[in-house]
Amino acid sequence: MGAFDYISSFCSITSTKTSKRKPMQTVEIKVKMDCDGCERRVRNSVINMRGVKTVDINRKQSRLTVTGNVDPNRVLKRVKNTGKRAEFWPYIPQHVVYYPYASGAYDKRAPAGHVRNVAQAYPTASSNAPEEKFASLFSDDNVHACSIM
Repeated sequence: MGAFDYISSFCSITSTKTSKRKPMQTVEIKVKMDCDGCERRVRNSVINMRGVKTVDINRKQSRLTVTGNVDPNRVLKRVKNTGKRAEFWPYIPQHVVYYPYASGAYDKRAPAGHVRNVAQAYPTASSNAPEEKFASLFSDDNVHACSIM
């Protein structure tokens, strides 16, 4: 059987055209939409793209969510072609970050319960946060022992 497999590998027909599918992902974009016409124009610009599965629009938050096998930069470019100013969704939930009131994180225009995603809101590995220093002073195993003494 080994010789037959070796010879058949030369005779087999293989497709030279291979297509790479983009991974399934969710793209969130901030777009200011004031009326139904703006919303319809933005929705129609991205719904006909190849690979788009769902398009969700939250006009109150000025948020467009596209799910599918798409390139995020192409989606952003399509939305910008409608004449609207658009950017990737810059906000994250407030409970995710350690320091939601760090400089640059708080934004008045952010939806309720969201802050900007900035590097200052996360503690660095080299510096210990003050909360972590105080929490390590006391031990749950021996409640009468204290590392201060």
